[in-house]
Amino acid sequence: MRHSGLCRGGLCRGGFCRGGLYWPIGMVALLALAGCGNGESADAVEAAGQAEATEVRVAPEVGGRLISLEVDEGSRVEKGDLLGTLDTRDTELAQARARADREAAAAALALLRAGARPEEIREAEAQVAAAEAQVQAARAELNSAQQDLERFERLLEARAGSRKQRDDAATRVEVGQENVKHAGEQARSARETLARIRSGARREELAQARARVAAMDAQIATLEKQLGDARVVAPAAGIVTDKLIEEGEMVAPRVPILVITDLDRAWANLYVPEPSVPRLRIGQSVTVRTDAGGRGVEGRLTYISPNAEFTPRNVQTAEERSKQVYRIKVTVDNREGVLKAGMPVQATLALAPVQ
Repeated sequence: MRHSGLCRGGLCRGGFCRGGLYWPIGMVALLALAGCGNGESADAVEAAGQAEATEVRVAPEVGGRLISLEVDEGSRVEKGDLLGTLDTRDTELAQARARADREAAAAALALLRAGARPEEIREAEAQVAAAEAQVQAARAELNSAQQDLERFERLLEARAGSRKQRDDAATRVEVGQENVKHAGEQARSARETLARIRSGARREELAQARARVAAMDAQIATLEKQLGDARVVAPAAGIVTDKLIEEGEMVAPRVPILVITDLDRAWANLYVPEPSVPRLRIGQSVTVRTDAGGRGVEGRLTYISPNAEFTPRNVQTAEERSKQVYRIKVTVDNREGVLKAGMPVQATLALAPVQ
């Protein structure tokens, strides 16, 4: 959220607008109350300017539809007060899915940590035994086929057997060799599975499972924050001076929807001529007055600009355009709300004696 001074219809660049009339700074900044007109030997200087206050632009961290707005322009709020609420149904559904995924990831991690159960080991051992039995059977079949092939080859040489019988026996040998190879691969795979089950999960598998759980925890925390951010609360005490959205409208993330002005911590920007600046003192008491008259507001001089400003270019005479003024800041106790942002103000500032 940004803080900025509030200027409404009072302060024009380099001058003041009052009641539609333009008052250049060079005409209102100085009225010597005593002594010579050049201000060097005067006891005080009259300065004019404008009351300002801190603006806080309230912008939700998340977007969504605004389903309720609890304040209106002019409402006084305290820090932490509920200002509005955004629709959270989509976020709540996403949170439910994330919690379910987290439970599944945690269960998988627990299984890896616990290792294999006895029945799983027994099942793997049985698969190894079955695979090795298949290897023995395939080898026996291959031996039988090889013996038949040798017998038919001898018969064929003695012209007592047929070539077809010999070829069929050769085919059975080839098939038997493939069966032995396949059975051996199956047995090797079964033995590796048994060894892995007996040794438990690898460190890499455990690390991956833990990372999945941590990722789900982070997602759940993010969704929790989004649910909290859907409740828009006042970041500071003050008065709602601008309402930028209505109920039912869509809100974009970090786009202001309200402006709160803290009038309790108001200040006055005043302008004094260059000759008077060296005789002002930070911390000196100042009474700020309004055009309405009555009791002024007490304050203290808290800032003197190091940079001079020329009076506006549209001042009629060259003499007035050549005058320079300095902005000063008077911080006031405005808890009674006497000053309003943008209000024209004046103050009489005591000048220190000429050294």
